[in-house]
Amino acid sequence: MLIIGGFGNVKQAVHARGSRVRIAMIGTRGVPARYGGFETAVEEIGSRLVAAGHQVRVYCRGAADRQDEHKGMRLVHLPALRHKVLETLSHTALSVGHLLAHRTDVALVFNAANSPLLPLIRAARIPVATHVDGLEWKRDKWSGVGRRYYLAAERLSVRWSHAIIADARAIQDYYRKRYEIGSVLISYGAPIQDGPNSDLLAQAGYEPGRFHLVVARFEPENHVAEIVEGYARSRAEYPLVVVGSAPYAAEYTERVRRIVGADPRIRLVGGVWDQELLDAMYAGCASYLHGHSVGGTNPSLLRAMGAGAPVIAYDVVFNREVLAETGAFFSDEASLAETLEAAEKRRDQEAARGAAARERARTAYRWDDVAARYERLCHDLAAGRAPVEE
Repeated sequence: MLIIGGFGNVKQAVHARGSRVRIAMIGTRGVPARYGGFETAVEEIGSRLVAAGHQVRVYCRGAADRQDEHKGMRLVHLPALRHKVLETLSHTALSVGHLLAHRTDVALVFNAANSPLLPLIRAARIPVATHVDGLEWKRDKWSGVGRRYYLAAERLSVRWSHAIIADARAIQDYYRKRYEIGSVLISYGAPIQDGPNSDLLAQAGYEPGRFHLVVARFEPENHVAEIVEGYARSRAEYPLVVVGSAPYAAEYTERVRRIVGADPRIRLVGGVWDQELLDAMYAGCASYLHGHSVGGTNPSLLRAMGAGAPVIAYDVVFNREVLAETGAFFSDEASLAETLEAAEKRRDQEAARGAAARERARTAYRWDDVAARYERLCHDLAAGRAPVEE
């Protein structure tokens, strides 16, 4: 990964050029970030672009508190259909309609699923880059029409975007091999914690260093059921705390509950919306179990690394790319059970592995560098230059 340098230097360069860019960020739930990786990225990147002198507009959906501005970003709130397939696309359609009436210099569209709307943006002569996320069509929740739609949307994003943003080398390689196109590599940043908030953990009933943690939406490709099954098979003594749910996955959630059964060691706690507590849980766990398999660089994984959590991850190319030598990996329930038992017996080695992961996150996944890359991309698009593949 090419590191551009601190955002302070970039900010000085921006003002030296006197080039202010109007940027619209479309396709996420918006900010303040309360839901997932895209929203966190929009907040971290958008606020830094504002600090560098740019005008940033973020399209939001589903916010109870409809403020007009957040960290200098201008917010536009629009509704969406409450439907697993149509929620994102319906909101993006309204966002594009607003965009066409309120022009901007550059549009950043998150999620390739929104690509059917790209021709409208291009017809308005607005340069557009699409963050394609992971390989959505591979998710088990899509089959038949849904899977065909996401594959078609992937192809359209390649055809209609002025630039493709990949958040991992493996995603970049995929687009190069499948579509013979280059892309701009821009990953995510990682928040850094140097230790857990032990008091907050104690108040919530957690003992620092003596629980395993999962944070994930309950979807098959995140392997929550396999993680719970692997833990249930193990002789692990520390409890397993499972944070997460899914609004459209009642059947999968019930499957997880059946696996848990009467095992008193496993706690399904649902969503944890107190971000300070969730940070403390990442920093205080004995191990973080990461089952995501079809995305690129996963923000939850980076959050765990930045907190110094020893990570045990599902063995796929994306997770190996992010963790490098700091990770432990599992491929099935049996290997996870064995790894968990071993982790509880070698706490000093696990702590050292977590510290190495935090240092990797600190140096390789900095939000300042991420924002600087986005800024350079926006300058290139606004000036009609082809973005540089890195």
